[in-house]
Amino acid sequence: MKKLDVFCNRMEKLGIELKMWANFPWLYLGEINGKTVTEKFQSDHHFTLGFLPIRIGQEFTFTDLTEIFKLIRKYK
Repeated sequence: MKKLDVFCNRMEKLGIELKMWANFPWLYLGEINGKTVTEKFQSDHHFTLGFLPIRIGQEFTFTDLTEIFKLIRKYK
């Protein structure tokens, strides 16, 4: 989960507020700076930010950082 913590801390330092929710193991990006994300990415329902670890020893994995940053720029 260290990758996710680093990502969230860096966004916070840039003044970008992210709200996320999970439907294990998916982690969805719900809001960016108070604006609801309407795009869907690698899911039928929401924009998938990444996947939570399902086994001990696994790490959090992002779906596609390029797409994530495109979306953040769009809602910033």
